[in-house]
Amino acid sequence: MDYDLKKAAARESIDNRNTSRRESDSMEDIITALATSWGEGGIAVVRLSGEGSVALADKLFSGQKKLADHPARFLTLGRLRSSEGIFFDEVLAVRFDKGASYTAEESVEIHCHGGLLPAQKCIEELCLMGARLAQPGEFTRRAFVNGRIDLPQAEAVLGVIRAESDEALYASSRTLQGAFAEKLRAFLDGITGLAAFLEVDLDFPEEDEGYIAKADSVKRLEDLISAGETLLADCRSGLILREGIRAAIIGRPNVGKSSLLNALLKEERAIVTSVPGTTRDRIEETLTHKGIPIRIIDTAGIRETKDEIEHIGVNQSIKSMTEADIRVWVIDAGDDLTEQDMALGKMVSSMKHIIVLNKSDIPQKISLDHLKKNFPSSRIVSVSALKSAGVEDLKDLIVCEITGDRKISGGYGVTSRQIECLSAAHRTRRDTENCF
Repeated sequence: MDYDLKKAAARESIDNRNTSRRESDSMEDIITALATSWGEGGIAVVRLSGEGSVALADKLFSGQKKLADHPARFLTLGRLRSSEGIFFDEVLAVRFDKGASYTAEESVEIHCHGGLLPAQKCIEELCLMGARLAQPGEFTRRAFVNGRIDLPQAEAVLGVIRAESDEALYASSRTLQGAFAEKLRAFLDGITGLAAFLEVDLDFPEEDEGYIAKADSVKRLEDLISAGETLLADCRSGLILREGIRAAIIGRPNVGKSSLLNALLKEERAIVTSVPGTTRDRIEETLTHKGIPIRIIDTAGIRETKDEIEHIGVNQSIKSMTEADIRVWVIDAGDDLTEQDMALGKMVSSMKHIIVLNKSDIPQKISLDHLKKNFPSSRIVSVSALKSAGVEDLKDLIVCEITGDRKISGGYGVTSRQIECLSAAHRTRRDTENCF
């Protein structure tokens, strides 16, 4: 059985057992799951959490003495035995006391060998003995419910796991360590303090000056607005680092979109031929430039077509174009502007975009001046995807267009939900300012 079949069989076996033993998602359950990723490696860590985890693990683990008799947070060597009493792996195991684990519950971690079957067998046996398979993110959810971490920290865990650059990792780590929550608390305390003074003034209008002078109220409100704007800017920077910039390469067929993708990635990722319409499906890859992930999406050439498959690709291209943060519109410098080019120009004119005048290494039929005359509000860069000339300038321009050339480092790893909450708070400032 090859690697992929083993992996599929392992996961299917666990899923089937979990389906047949479906229980309510209760905090009282003992849950288990693989804490490391599926695949072959040095070790595979199986995590067990919930009251009674140590006693349950001792039904599977056999060492010189029981896990319950070992000090917490000390690894101990032992073997795993199945319900039939057959030893199937030599492992290291460690227990954690309640309040001193990732979930703040009594917990056990078993370090199996890193093949697919040892970890699968370990989880299967634990489920047979009374545990249930954890739902996605359930360990972190329990850590939040038990008060070990707050909601921003819980959401930052995924940011740390998926970080694709040093800056993205640092931003999510700051949130995970509580820096973002501390900023929010200080911001909320400022709002609450000002609201308290204003409410006292409303309750006791007979006071001449009141508990806070109007000038002081205005000053504190202005300071809060400034602090909110700064916090929102830091969070937007962190979101860019977490999610990356979505840049869709668009244009009519055979202008060099796939060649540009390859030049940006510095590898032959997309098939390049002289036949128009070679690219039928979206190709998405990620590169990092100046610490910022850029998700490059190569799309099918946009044109009228009767080919059913190509028509689907064109529809996907238009969808990618509308959903992207920025559009990289590629024009062939060795050809005249066509009606298709002009029609596409009208489509992207109201969207954030960059015009790439490609094939600068061949005689030009379109000049930069000519393009600026037709598209005066567009940012234009001349490149040669074949020779990788001007590609770094294009990367700089993509980042600059999205970030506004502001400093990205120092932000917080946040989610779109958190950005929306802060934006909603910021939008209410206009109504608040009118009160004064």
